[in-house]
Amino acid sequence: MAVDSRDQPVGYAALIKELGLDVLPPRRASFVSRRSVIRFEAGSDRDTTHYPVGYAPDPTPTAQLEFALKYEGLELEVLRAAFEALDPGELAAWIRATPTGKYTRRAWYLYEWSMGRTIDVPDAPNAMYVSVSDPEKHYTSEGVTSPRHRVRDDLLGTPEFCPVVRRTPLLDALSQKRLEERVAAVVASHAPEVLRRAANYLYLKETKSSFEIERETPGRQRTLRFVELLRTADAREPLTHDALVRAQNAIVDPRFAESGYRTDQNYVGQSLTGYREVVHYVSPKPEDVAALMRGWFACAERLFASRVDPVVQAAVLGFGFVYIHPFDDGNGRLHRYLVHRVLSNGGFTPPGLVLPVSAVMLADPRGYDACLETFSVPLMHSLRYELDARGVLTVQRDSARYYRHWDATRAAEYLYSVLERTIEEDLVGELDFLRRFDKAWRELREIVDLPDRRLELFIRLCLSNRGRLSARKREQFAELTEAEVEELEQVLLASGLVAEE
Repeated sequence: MAVDSRDQPVGYAALIKELGLDVLPPRRASFVSRRSVIRFEAGSDRDTTHYPVGYAPDPTPTAQLEFALKYEGLELEVLRAAFEALDPGELAAWIRATPTGKYTRRAWYLYEWSMGRTIDVPDAPNAMYVSVSDPEKHYTSEGVTSPRHRVRDDLLGTPEFCPVVRRTPLLDALSQKRLEERVAAVVASHAPEVLRRAANYLYLKETKSSFEIERETPGRQRTLRFVELLRTADAREPLTHDALVRAQNAIVDPRFAESGYRTDQNYVGQSLTGYREVVHYVSPKPEDVAALMRGWFACAERLFASRVDPVVQAAVLGFGFVYIHPFDDGNGRLHRYLVHRVLSNGGFTPPGLVLPVSAVMLADPRGYDACLETFSVPLMHSLRYELDARGVLTVQRDSARYYRHWDATRAAEYLYSVLERTIEEDLVGELDFLRRFDKAWRELREIVDLPDRRLELFIRLCLSNRGRLSARKREQFAELTEAEVEELEQVLLASGLVAEE
């Protein structure tokens, strides 16, 4: 739906335009138009809603603020920027005029929450408590009451770090599939020994895929360290700064193990011919990392104490971590490790199992990149930085605000879709493979009682050659007759183990 030049921006779009706010573009934009009904259009980069003229608020910042909170939900970065630009006296007058209004109280609380200072107005009179977030529009925490404002703070985090996740038809549909119940049912239908063997394979697959995403080929020791780290994902050890440092030390080359957060400005770039560098993503300034991570930990504590969907929690914390990029090395692998940890702690993944999400991400790199770019592309359009000839990057002005209150909705949708594929393709597929393998093993043994290692070799060689033992490898099984080889091959061809071309 095109925006007509006669359409008037309202809500957050109006605040950004009229106050000249320096913010990342919000996910939603609202306009008042000559149309007679409300029209909504979902876009790849933003959703647009057109309202009839009867919805138009007064052309004052407080009226636009009320419209935004009523119809558009939360855009915390825009709200904070608007509060910084507005005259506190204007806000105070609005609050005094309607001290029991639910949108007034929400705005009042969010001002004092984000700005860290109070408005010169008395406490709200007796009124029914309202949520700061609209639970019909957002995922919310359990909430902490504020008697001064008569509101319940049900945000996902704190002023230092508080992403927002909107309720969308896609998230609703995915959550209704009850994927955690699907995992539990699959696990319950298999013997413990089969699950143990499947788990060993899935841990290794997740490790290799996670390194491949970073275009790294680890040695045996680094591979084993990452496998062991994944096996601790269901531990109930508190998530602390020291625990993250230990995890970082476990998965990187010992030369790049760190004792704390990075002290240098880092970025993700690509070197082109002529010594040119294309910058794809710039992480927060090193001096901002400690505060952002302090907020990240507070957000984690609030989420863990809530009933928020574990997949939503994992998206907020996993992607939030990689956007902060607190270490010089290992952030991508830690981001995916944290996804597993949150899913395990939230009861989504059964103990002793890992769902290899990295394999699905690796198989669809464009989908993974598109998810990351919902944050990185708008950020790079707004960020001001310099890159000198030595490759040293300098961010030119305050930028911490960009990373505090990002919209994690797309990340949650993406992670849910990845998990669905992981469960059906990797978990179910591996267990089905093992079931077929064990059945074929028994049938092969009835033909020739080969020693285990010899039988494993025969199967491996045949499966690598579309179910047949190649003439070149035939001499390795000189003890078998041609009739026995043919019979063994027929079992494998009928087993369903041979990959289709």
